[in-house]
Amino acid sequence: MKTTSQNWEKEFGEEIKTLEKKKAALRQKIYSSLTPWQRIQIARHPQRPYSTDYIKLIFEDFMELHGDRSFGDDHALLCGMGFIDDMPAMIVAHQKGRTLEENMDRNFGMAHPEGYRKSLRLMKLAEKFNRPIITFIDTAGAYPGIAAEERGQAEAIAVNLRDMSDLKVPILSVVIGEGGSGGALGIGVSNKICMLENAYYSVISPEGCAAILFRDASKAKEAAEAMKITAKDLLNFKIIDEIIDEPLGGAHFDPQLTAQNIKKTLVKYLKAYSSMSQKEIKNDRYEKFRNMGVFREEASKEKKSKSLKKAKKSEKNK
Repeated sequence: MKTTSQNWEKEFGEEIKTLEKKKAALRQKIYSSLTPWQRIQIARHPQRPYSTDYIKLIFEDFMELHGDRSFGDDHALLCGMGFIDDMPAMIVAHQKGRTLEENMDRNFGMAHPEGYRKSLRLMKLAEKFNRPIITFIDTAGAYPGIAAEERGQAEAIAVNLRDMSDLKVPILSVVIGEGGSGGALGIGVSNKICMLENAYYSVISPEGCAAILFRDASKAKEAAEAMKITAKDLLNFKIIDEIIDEPLGGAHFDPQLTAQNIKKTLVKYLKAYSSMSQKEIKNDRYEKFRNMGVFREEASKEKKSKSLKKAKKSEKNK
């Protein structure tokens, strides 16, 4: 005698297969045409892999290093040495928490000044031993609290920007989730900046932008559209160098595949920079940032005509 489950499978099996196909097609349609605001929601998804997840999947023999040798050890910025395909590297990464306790310890991934000073100390250590630097960016921004301001938040980030631009080893950055403001840029002065497909990278959050421009933070969706902060937009503007693919639905659907994609990209660039001199590496980074925002203004036909007449008149007077 057949069981109930066997009867059910026989009766509804074909219908379930049809519905599964429709589900897959609908999912493909939805995720292939996401709006900027929808991508931001994916970047903030609570199950999205964090830096520690990628470090475990990409690097071997990772050893965390602590402290800025001045004030303390900021857990919002995770730093340490590890190996990627037998190549040693210094890893600097923003780290959020999963639980309330972890987020309190990690300060929701928003670093204090001592975090940026720790990261710069270890970047200079990497330069001393000729080790490349890999940074994972995932923060809403640097911590804006009174204590952080008292300890020199702006100065700490500014020093990072200055000194990172002068380092003689390659720096590779990957925006894995949120890339907010100076908090992101504080570890993002890099030779190559890559972004996961559903990450965002911006001078301010959409909510902050809406609050300033529209006097209404609830208009964050409209702000996100106008700000051009998605990976595709930033690649078009040549702010970033490469978009790293995510599984359909986001990185949290398959963290291992996402990690493989990140690793492949990092190894490709590390091998490319291994044959370059220190001077070439430094100049490469300098040129990257000097070429950002370059534009050419085309004169109108009327303006061109006036300039031509003025030139002819000047020629006659001579």
